[in-house]
Amino acid sequence: MPVNSLFEETPINRTLQLIGGKYKIYIIWKLMNGPMRFGELRAFFSGVTAHILSRQLKELEADGLIRREVKSENPPWVEYSLTTTGMSLIPVIDAMAEWGAAYMDMEREKAKFGNPPKTN
Repeated sequence: MPVNSLFEETPINRTLQLIGGKYKIYIIWKLMNGPMRFGELRAFFSGVTAHILSRQLKELEADGLIRREVKSENPPWVEYSLTTTGMSLIPVIDAMAEWGAAYMDMEREKAKFGNPPKTN
């Protein structure tokens, strides 16, 4: 069995396919605090083109993780929010943030005291 086929149909791979886009996890993270307009998301992702952000949003919507709602006010505007499925990722993202913070603390401690010698 080729190595690639080992990872094609695994739950971890499927999760990474859904949230692994360059900005997707950050979009979900921002929407964890509530709905946001496209312009608000665009301001947060200041270095990202509108086209790229729009594509990531469309992919998240197609996968059922976010909802796009057009408000028919004058002028009309669009608001994005997490779906129930998207909200189910909150504990996953929280766990990733917690793990990342602990790892960064460990790196700071290593830098402060120097790296211990490697033993083989």
